[in-house]
Amino acid sequence: MRLAGKTAIITGAARGIGAAFAKGFGKEGANVVVADIRDGAATVAAIEQAGGKAIYVKTDVTKQEQCDAAAKTAVERFGGIDILVNNAGILVTIKPFMEVTSEEWMEVMAINTLGPFHCIKAVFPFMKDKGGKIINISSGTVLEGAPGLPQYIASKGAVMALTRGMARDLGDYKINVNAIAPGFTHSEGGDEFDRNKKFPPVPLDEIQLPGRCFKQPVYPEDLVGTAVFLASDDSRMVTGQLILHDGGMSMH
Repeated sequence: MRLAGKTAIITGAARGIGAAFAKGFGKEGANVVVADIRDGAATVAAIEQAGGKAIYVKTDVTKQEQCDAAAKTAVERFGGIDILVNNAGILVTIKPFMEVTSEEWMEVMAINTLGPFHCIKAVFPFMKDKGGKIINISSGTVLEGAPGLPQYIASKGAVMALTRGMARDLGDYKINVNAIAPGFTHSEGGDEFDRNKKFPPVPLDEIQLPGRCFKQPVYPEDLVGTAVFLASDDSRMVTGQLILHDGGMSMH
C-alpha cells in the first residue's frame, strides 16, 4: 500500500471527487480526515467498511479557525499530517458574464481560492519539520477558457498560481505542492452543474467528448491514481506542477 501509515486531510470529501480520493487513499493505507461542510459520515463508513481508518470533521474552508481545528483534530487522532488535498470548492451556473454579481464572484473566490490557502496555513506547522504533500484541485477550464464561467475560471486559475507560489515557499521544508486540473467529471456536483447551466442547451459531454483525445466520459474514480501518485513517495521530486486530467481536451 503506497500510503501506509500516512495521514491525509481531504477537503470536500463528503461526495464526488473528494469522496473518491478519500476512499482511494484509504485503500492505499492512509488514515483519512474527511473535512467538509457537508456530512461526511457516508464517506467515513465506506472507508471503515473497506478496512481503513477515517474520521469526519465539519469544516468550512472559508474560516481559518475551522481549518486549524481540522488540522488539530487530525494530529490528535492520528499523530500527524502527511498529506493535504484541497478539493473543497463551489461550482457555479454557466450564464452570461454580465449576470455574474460581485457577491457571486467573491463567494467563489472565498471557497475555491482562499479556502486552499487557509488549509495550507493550517497544516504547515505539522509538516514543516518532516515534509509533506499538498495537492490542490484546479480545473481544465483554466486552459480551455470556457464561456459563462469567469468567476470560476479566475478562482481556479488562482489555484494554479497559488500552487506554484507555495511550491517555492515550502520547498525548503520538503513539502511538495502540486495541482490536478480535471475536465468535466460526472460527479454529484458535476452533474448538478450540467443540469443547471443556462447554456449550451445540450449535455456537456456532447461538447467535451469531440474535443478530447479519449472520447469517453470521466468519473471521480479516474482521478484517484493521479492523486495517489502525487501523495506518495513516487513523486518525491515533483513540485509546482499542474497535471491536466481532461482526456486531452486542453492539449495544446
